[in-house]
Amino acid sequence: MKVLVTGVSGRLGPFVVKDLEAAGHDLVLSSRRKPGKEIQNWPWVQGDINNFEDCQRMLASGGFDAIQHLAAQPWPVDHPTQRAQAEERGIPFDATMRSNIMGTYYLLQAALAAEIGIFVMTGSNCALGHGYRISDTPFPYHYLPVDEAHPSDVEDSYSYSKLVGEELLASYTRAYGMRTHVVRAAGICNEERRRRMAENAKPVTGWNPWLWCWIGSEDVASAQRLLMEKAADIVPHGAYFCNGDDSTALEPTRELIETYKPELLPLVRDLEGHASLLSNKKLRETVGWAPQTSWREYLP
Repeated sequence: MKVLVTGVSGRLGPFVVKDLEAAGHDLVLSSRRKPGKEIQNWPWVQGDINNFEDCQRMLASGGFDAIQHLAAQPWPVDHPTQRAQAEERGIPFDATMRSNIMGTYYLLQAALAAEIGIFVMTGSNCALGHGYRISDTPFPYHYLPVDEAHPSDVEDSYSYSKLVGEELLASYTRAYGMRTHVVRAAGICNEERRRRMAENAKPVTGWNPWLWCWIGSEDVASAQRLLMEKAADIVPHGAYFCNGDDSTALEPTRELIETYKPELLPLVRDLEGHASLLSNKKLRETVGWAPQTSWREYLP
């Protein structure tokens, strides 16, 4: 398949490119900054998804079968705890909403005009709304572990943009028949980060609003490729939690709940050992994906 991969200068980009390359796909890369040397063997189009003309240029060579959309603003720059950092870095307060909603819209419109039938996007577990909380209202869990049917309760711009991005893709499936899929990645970790996690692992001292979730960069890449390759054989649209089978904690998961959130115990369905509080069952069953990386192998 001929595939456009956006956002290749980001941390996940090289892993997705290498995975697609190993599977024999023909690639065109795009990003605002030149990608790393390890993937410079592929054609590269400099461009910003916030510019519709740039999105059109990314697809100018024609003949594309699919888009792997990685480009995004990865945090809520207007969040009360993040805004000062964004201002110091010269990032406009509306960058998250513009890139993750309008940028995705521009790319979808360019894909539609180019008659591209498959669009796979790197989403986020934040579409649930459990992280980046602004108010003092705790996230309203209905059951644990959480799956894709669980209601969202977003408060911040990043979580909102990721949830809206999923529905935006779904609307293109309903209206135009485009096959669209979103990978709800959770705490993406390359090998170096996994080693650091193991080296710095310590007993938990409090509840983690991010639920101690993580996923290997290589495993996100394989999930995105499988959803693209199997798009014709699965439901036309889907969003899938993509996280490791286990947590980043040394303690068993049920023990963490008993210690720090005992009020959630009645909501627990099945959490053996270090099981993740986000379920990846849907992704496994849909495309036969399974995580292949582990941070625990590096524990002393």
